[in-house]
Amino acid sequence: MPLPPESDLQRWLDSATEAALAAGAVLQHHWGNLTTIDEKGRSGDLVTEADREAENAVMAVLERHVPANHGILAEESGAVRDQASGLLWAIDPLDGTTNYTHQYPFCAVSIGLLAEGEPVLGVIYDPIHRDLFRAAKSLGATLNRRPIQVSTTDQLAQSLLVTGFAYDRRETPDNNYAEFCHFTHLTQGVRRGGAAAIDLAYVACGRLDGYWERGLSPWDITAGVAIVREAGGQVTGYDGAPLDVMSGRLLATNGHIHQTMSQTLGKITPLVLPALT
Repeated sequence: MPLPPESDLQRWLDSATEAALAAGAVLQHHWGNLTTIDEKGRSGDLVTEADREAENAVMAVLERHVPANHGILAEESGAVRDQASGLLWAIDPLDGTTNYTHQYPFCAVSIGLLAEGEPVLGVIYDPIHRDLFRAAKSLGATLNRRPIQVSTTDQLAQSLLVTGFAYDRRETPDNNYAEFCHFTHLTQGVRRGGAAAIDLAYVACGRLDGYWERGLSPWDITAGVAIVREAGGQVTGYDGAPLDVMSGRLLATNGHIHQTMSQTLGKITPLVLPALT
């Protein structure tokens, strides 16, 4: 399908912003005051009343403002609408739930739009620091309404990276441990934030130079990918192939260190740990 007109993207970007701010208000209200913390199946995969109420706030805004033929895929509700139009909203009402439950201030609302599988719009709102990241295809990327761009770091040795570890890390040798150790030796440091949306947003605004991770869902990354690309960055699969948001893994950088990171990822042997007893 052709890219939606800029006028539509701008209108939907404003709607997504309204939705993200509404959800952010919910998260601010519940910060430090949670009464229900449940696991969704895997150890550490948490959900709270804040997640559910924030998602309801997002859905209420989108139901009012986006066309009925847009698909919606939300972390807590699943697939809410069919995507017959080729347009799909991917929503994470609280990315970084584990951080949030511990009052570790690294979490965000993430709302992205896919057009035939390609991220074309994203809003990420950090309600603790009140940082609002926005972007849409050909409309640029902003942080708190000011333009942003990726860093100019062009040497891996001078870079600061970020990554994460999936909930299944105890069950698979594809656990990212070896990659983390390897890049730690090659760079100025590797951080583990615990919220993919913010990791991507920080690459977009130049606070970080590169990010890789596996075990991700479309709602984790759609918004962030759109923002990184509009800020001048590059996002692909680990091997440099075009990104598939359904694949669960991605490499996002400022572009300057992308090839080096991709080649390095391809050479790392997984670190197999003894089974937990």
